[in-house]
Amino acid sequence: MNNPIKISPSILSADFSKLGEEVIALEKAGADYIHIDVMDGHFVPNLTIGPEVIKKLRPLTKKVFDVHLMISPVDNFIKDFSNAGADIITFHPEATSNISNTINLIKKEKKKVGISLKPNSKIELIEKHIDQVDLVLIMSVEPGFGGQKFMPEVLEKMKNLKELIDQKKLKTEIEIDGGINFENCGKAKRAGASILVSGSTIFNENQGDLKKNIGILRTHK
Repeated sequence: MNNPIKISPSILSADFSKLGEEVIALEKAGADYIHIDVMDGHFVPNLTIGPEVIKKLRPLTKKVFDVHLMISPVDNFIKDFSNAGADIITFHPEATSNISNTINLIKKEKKKVGISLKPNSKIELIEKHIDQVDLVLIMSVEPGFGGQKFMPEVLEKMKNLKELIDQKKLKTEIEIDGGINFENCGKAKRAGASILVSGSTIFNENQGDLKKNIGILRTHK
């Protein structure tokens, strides 16, 4: 827990009719990253936004765009999301036929690389690639929809991942996404998370006071 905790609000919970204003408000409220969930209705059972929307949002903020691709086959879209303004591109190992190749495609675009594990996906899937990525995103809900309940069983996996990263003396960060709220954010940090993704809690708690909610998530033990 030496790393300062970063907060990456998920715009999946924002008001899509005024998405630009929401992104500007998140920056003013002290968000570190802006988390953008991209779903294709094929890899996960929901459809969200594509590169064009990200391109429109990009000039509104200098914040890091933390783009989580839940699409398959993922390689076909990396260039589009890179050109749209993604800073971090995270993919699922199940969405590609060659993990190393996908990592290299993202690096070629000079973007940071994230790799994500669904609740039932094992660390072994990505173990030999951990030293090639900048972050590992642990999903604490089944990907597809916002507002789901946190699955505490993923914390054990996160602890094991943190041990592995420390053992190898890597700087790879651990991000967690899914049902993160004031009750469980402390547990997530203790298990090794240095980046917390949160949507419903940031946008809905305390009458939608973004600054207050980001502050609580960041500092709550």
